[in-house]
Amino acid sequence: MGLMDLFRGRESAAPAANLRSEPPVTASGASNVQSATQWSNGYVTAGASRAGVAVSENSALSIPATLQALRILTGVFAMTPLHAYTKGERGRASADHLPSAKLFRESPNSHQTPFSFMELAMADLMLSGDFYAYVSRGNGFSPSALTRLLPGSVLPVQHFDRADGITVFYDATLPDGTRERFPSRDILHVAGFSRDGINGLNPIRYARDALGSTIATNQHTADFWGRGGKPSTVLQTSGKISPEDKKAIRYDWQSLYSGLSGESVAVLDQDLKAEFLTHNMKDNQMLETRQFQVVDLARLWGVPPHLIFELSRATFSNIEQQSLEFVIYHLGPHYTRFAQAITKAFAPHGHYFEHLTDALTRGDLKSRMEAYWQQRQMGMVNGDELRRRENLSEIPDGAGQEYWRPSNMAIAGQRPAEQETDNVEE
Repeated sequence: MGLMDLFRGRESAAPAANLRSEPPVTASGASNVQSATQWSNGYVTAGASRAGVAVSENSALSIPATLQALRILTGVFAMTPLHAYTKGERGRASADHLPSAKLFRESPNSHQTPFSFMELAMADLMLSGDFYAYVSRGNGFSPSALTRLLPGSVLPVQHFDRADGITVFYDATLPDGTRERFPSRDILHVAGFSRDGINGLNPIRYARDALGSTIATNQHTADFWGRGGKPSTVLQTSGKISPEDKKAIRYDWQSLYSGLSGESVAVLDQDLKAEFLTHNMKDNQMLETRQFQVVDLARLWGVPPHLIFELSRATFSNIEQQSLEFVIYHLGPHYTRFAQAITKAFAPHGHYFEHLTDALTRGDLKSRMEAYWQQRQMGMVNGDELRRRENLSEIPDGAGQEYWRPSNMAIAGQRPAEQETDNVEE
């Protein structure tokens, strides 16, 4: 038993009167819970789709539209700063000095930047439905490092009590190979769209047929061009050919005339005639099929089609509005999901985490300056606050600290002060 074990035991032995004490980690009835993917080294088992191809994480990432969609989602999500705030009488105030806030703004662990950690966390959420991280703690029981756990190596376990409801534990395999049951305070869990409130749904598993049809289409296209774009061939004759001769003729034809080279000349005997089976790509709507699959994948991953370069119907007349919709409707739920999970796990009472999306919703320079000017005239912000939004330094000697109020405005319900005027004789 180490020093931290003694500390944890002392903390859990005497909980405050107003706090709920967790049941023991070895909850009865839950010790034999197992999962088929629990110890699978983080890989979701591949399954066959109706198109006849196996769909797994690797095969899904081989689709260009999927790879680009995930790059967009994970990259934009990771570049959005996560701040800690405290609630006060005059509104919220920054609380980025908290140890947990520094994890997400400076260094989540010894080998990852905040961007790479959040990008990986978002990728796990999108591809497996859940993100898990082990919470290492230092002095004062404050979090000191976050270690990502492989998808499939963690299994949530429920313990139900009529008085307190459901308490969740986690059967997890750590990177050092040890397996243990951990309380929720030791595991940061962010679940995606869920049907039970605990486990996120795996998109690859539930959209297997949609991904499988796209993979099959890509394979068919690659195989066609792998044959040099030549259609299928039928060799026919009026005479009878034994099965052994058929195999020999087929082997000779494929070895001599298949592949990318189209310069070889076929010389046929035994009254053989070659007939080529034509493939009309236009009638088969190959291009339309591939375009539809890109849009279908955009629906699956929650990305506007124009962001994954499906521009067949793009006009760009309202690109600013589309970018705003991307932040609100596509990334907004993910921001809230992560921020509330981190708040629940780390924030002290009266504190919370929130993503700052101002940089993503900025308009063009002209629109931004007009909005700044209106805010300045209304007295909402001062000059230094506006300069910080543009990554500029403050005005020296406090000249940018003043707030403006138009002189022709007064407080509602009050009569304007009477001004003394001088009578000027004409």
